[in-house]
Amino acid sequence: MMDKPTIIIKKPRKKHHGAHGGAWKVAYADFVTAMMAFFLVMWLVGQNKGVKSAVASYFRNPGIFEHDRSTAPIAGGDMHIDPQAHSQPPPNPEALLEEEKALLERTAKRIRQLLETNPDLKRLQKQVEIQITRDGLRIELLEGDSPTFFASGSAALAPGTERVLALIAHELGKLKNPVLVEGHTDSRPYAATNGYTNWELSADRANAARRAMEKGGLHDGQVHGIRGFADTSLRVPDKPLDPRNRRVTVIVQHLFRERDLPPALRPTTTPDAGQPETGPAQAGQSH
Repeated sequence: MMDKPTIIIKKPRKKHHGAHGGAWKVAYADFVTAMMAFFLVMWLVGQNKGVKSAVASYFRNPGIFEHDRSTAPIAGGDMHIDPQAHSQPPPNPEALLEEEKALLERTAKRIRQLLETNPDLKRLQKQVEIQITRDGLRIELLEGDSPTFFASGSAALAPGTERVLALIAHELGKLKNPVLVEGHTDSRPYAATNGYTNWELSADRANAARRAMEKGGLHDGQVHGIRGFADTSLRVPDKPLDPRNRRVTVIVQHLFRERDLPPALRPTTTPDAGQPETGPAQAGQSH
């Protein structure tokens, strides 16, 4: 009797494919981003002209909206839309410039009042000149026939000077505007023979004023420049030895730069004779 043949049945095993790659995630992310951009564009298309202008203005210069989050149609980057945006026009450079000018004028008035009502400083108010110029708010501490604010030929503050600067700094510290401090001398040669000249003296006096003002109330980073002009920017050009040429000037600059303004709003004031015309980068050399 023959043995029966052995039958072997082979069943093919199903192979499991490996895990899918992550390329689909990148494609999906691109799709979602494109859809978000599409819906943002569609949202903008449906807005009125005021909101469109506000969005454009924000991305051109977001800092100008930081001063007032309650009224700006788009404020401070949080993309919050004012519910009254459809009924109120957006801020414009001309209106903001006028608002800032009014704020500087109120600050100037406040400083004058504080000097006038302070019995210890009232005698100095005639030597503190405050005015609004094309550069911003200008405050000048003018020397008299006898040293008033600084010891003669020195950057040491005279009695009362630190209190005047502290009073001014307390008011300027409430603003966001940048501040420049300048030192000026008359044309009398400096007596020292060790290489110390009116250039060093004017810069040292500006620095001394800066230190007193930062101690008195200016916030960190508010001072954007210290300048020493020696006798190159005389207040009384025809009298180079006039004591009024010896002065420290504090300039509260506009938040707007001229190049940020429309051409119709740019100042066209011609500087006084004897003074070079200056732009924002050289503010404070004209009177």
